[in-house]
Amino acid sequence: MKKNGTISKWLAYIFLSVLCVIWIVPIIFGLMTSFRSQSEVVSSGFRLLPVDWIVDNYIAILENTSTAPILQWLGNSLFIAVSHTILVVIVVSLTAYGYSRLRFKYRDQLFFLLLGISMFPGVVNLIPSYKIIETFGWVNSPLAMIIPGLAGMGNIFLVRQFMKGIPKEFDESARVDGAGEFTIYSRIILPMIKPVLIVTGLFSFTGSWNDFLWPVIVYSDVEKMPITAGLLLLQDIYGNYRMIGQLMGSAFLAIIPTMLLFLFAQKYFVQSMNLNAGVKG
Repeated sequence: MKKNGTISKWLAYIFLSVLCVIWIVPIIFGLMTSFRSQSEVVSSGFRLLPVDWIVDNYIAILENTSTAPILQWLGNSLFIAVSHTILVVIVVSLTAYGYSRLRFKYRDQLFFLLLGISMFPGVVNLIPSYKIIETFGWVNSPLAMIIPGLAGMGNIFLVRQFMKGIPKEFDESARVDGAGEFTIYSRIILPMIKPVLIVTGLFSFTGSWNDFLWPVIVYSDVEKMPITAGLLLLQDIYGNYRMIGQLMGSAFLAIIPTMLLFLFAQKYFVQSMNLNAGVKG
């Protein structure tokens, strides 16, 4: 039995190592391409490391403030992602509190109805969502990215399940002392659900930063675009391989914020896999 377990463990290591190589080689090749000259890109074939290392692609990217203002796009994405994340944490925590701690008629039925509706593919809602955004005058506005999706049922379900694992004796003791619902939420429940709120915030930030289809639809003003929509514009400009090094450099500049976020908050991503309170209720 012990020998079989050792073999299984080594097979798992080999399998994961192969997957790691398959995932990392294209990323390294793309990064190396951003340091190649255009003549080397089109003539050298597959070569992992550049023959001549250059930074001209990055200089050209940063100097282009008219047709492809990368720094402006990064700032737009950062503002949108941070604003969206803060509002998601507030809205989701309040909504989950209502569905887990408050008592009202058809509470659970309404929750699972909304959860079921949320299972429909997001593409179904693109046209109605755009009409709503257009009605409010939010086209080409950060609000078009910040407001939709604040009350995502997946996040609400996660936080609700976490809250249901918190004993209600805490609520009852606070009510005996004269605390109202908002006091119970803000001073008792909120500190206890900090881990799941951090996880929700991390997922919301990365989801907002990486969103591609929706910003392409609601933005046409180049200066107001987030980085994902801007990269599509770069493909239109450099799409015939004239500037592939700049395209790769732009893509890697776009992933730096989420990469840093993961490096500094990876323990919370791991923690999301083991939310003990979330399995109760």
